[in-house]
Amino acid sequence: MQCRSLSILFAVVFGLALPALAAEKAKPVRMGCGIMTFDTVPGWGLGDDGKSVLGGTHGSVVIDKAGSIYTSSSMGVFVFSPEGKVIRRFLGDKYSNIHDMKIRDEEDGEFVYGARNANAEGIKFNAETGTIVLRLGFPEESGLKLKQFNPTAMTIAPNGDIFLADGYASDHIFKFDKTGKYLKHFGVKGNGLKEFNTAHGMCLDTRYDPPRLLICDRNHTPKGRLLHYDLDGNFIDEVVTGLGMPTSAAVQGDYVSVPDLHGRLVILDKSNTIIAVLGHNADPATRVNYGVPQEKWIEGVFSGTHGSYWDKDGNLYVQDWNTSGRIMKLVRVK
Repeated sequence: MQCRSLSILFAVVFGLALPALAAEKAKPVRMGCGIMTFDTVPGWGLGDDGKSVLGGTHGSVVIDKAGSIYTSSSMGVFVFSPEGKVIRRFLGDKYSNIHDMKIRDEEDGEFVYGARNANAEGIKFNAETGTIVLRLGFPEESGLKLKQFNPTAMTIAPNGDIFLADGYASDHIFKFDKTGKYLKHFGVKGNGLKEFNTAHGMCLDTRYDPPRLLICDRNHTPKGRLLHYDLDGNFIDEVVTGLGMPTSAAVQGDYVSVPDLHGRLVILDKSNTIIAVLGHNADPATRVNYGVPQEKWIEGVFSGTHGSYWDKDGNLYVQDWNTSGRIMKLVRVK
């Protein structure tokens, strides 16, 4: 069943919702349905002056085991408390423009893995200190002759193997071992059943045993879709189609959150049925639109959802693709 909050539709049609800049005046907006009903938290993550601290966002969200929220931007990586206050940040060219992130608890601590499309690399850094311990560039050992290498997604297998998707260029997915040694690549650009047209997002789908890759084929014609591949790079199945422009995916238990650049986020259950649609943007002028400034944000309406992540209580943190830098907290209604 697909549904969304009527309050959002009234807000969009009649202009009732307030811009997010006036966070102290904005009221929470309820969205979703059934067990996937959420309230927004107006002003979450903004500075004391009510303005965004992030710079442009074209990135991701992850949460560490202590509950701190990491989001990436043009400036670097910002770490927020659950209350929305910045507790640390990793800035500068080493951390800027991380398009996708994953976090993993390992023997030596927690580490963030990030795909930097504009910098043609994947990185791994300590989540507490920011120390970069691994860089993955284009693997010459693959024998490929690529004109570009623009990785958009990164994920990690249970044994530590690393997958890096070249979603803005060749659409190959490269597999490395945990030390960064190249193992193989798979996937090819196209609109066929087993081809990718912008392998934009990717995560480990732990709803299955053994886990498998869940890949967001964003620009597949006629509409975006999700695919399953095993960890050896073999096609399993087409999971769901008609998603618009799915950008990424995050799994918690039996559920998957999938941001769509058209200004909404869909939630799938274990049967891969859409059970809720959050933050639907009914305005063609402001969806799939990076240029919506903060003064034109509307509470509960997204402009181009790009990243999401669940906390331990089932709340969602959602990042928009946005020039001012937007991250939102959605509190699960019990």
